[in-house]
Amino acid sequence: MTNENIKSCIILCGGKSSRMGQDKGSMIIQNNPMIKHVLSTLNHHISEVVIVLNDESRINKYSEFINPDDYAYAITFVEDKIKNKGPMPGIMTGLSNINSDYALILPCDSPYVSTKYIDTIFNEIEDTYQAIVPYHDSANKLKTSEPLHSIYSKNIIGEIDELIKNDVLHIKGLIEKIDTKFLLIDDEKIEKKEFRNLNHPEDL
Repeated sequence: MTNENIKSCIILCGGKSSRMGQDKGSMIIQNNPMIKHVLSTLNHHISEVVIVLNDESRINKYSEFINPDDYAYAITFVEDKIKNKGPMPGIMTGLSNINSDYALILPCDSPYVSTKYIDTIFNEIEDTYQAIVPYHDSANKLKTSEPLHSIYSKNIIGEIDELIKNDVLHIKGLIEKIDTKFLLIDDEKIEKKEFRNLNHPEDL
């Protein structure tokens, strides 16, 4: 299988979940850990998943309830290279471990992502762009963008590393720096509900 035929997804599970009060990815939602809802949606639509976790103990925990044999794609668990610096290092760690040129980034607490969205955003990949980023409002694409439901090129690892070294940790700062293709969330081709995530106990 060539790089062009591999569809990669990076799932970020390295956050502190301080607002929720417990690890979100392993929380039981409708009889399954939250991350498994995301993994099930991805089934038969991608080639590999890289799950980025913050330490070895969490890798062991997730390995207990995620059986790679249950899915039609390869699953790799990796430890975040840089701790407690937000999602940017997690993206860099994930991109360093994919076998393709691009990867879709998803947080572990977004159980509403659909197969339609996965297929739609992968179809938008063009070699001239380093990122495919959905947004809500045409008047301010960057401000209303959804950087944690976006596709990024593996060739931006150097840019991410440089930003982290300069303590620039906001992902929208990365989007500004690279060649980004923006996609309007129009509730037709891409639906707003795809981006709902669960941050607080009341969201459940």
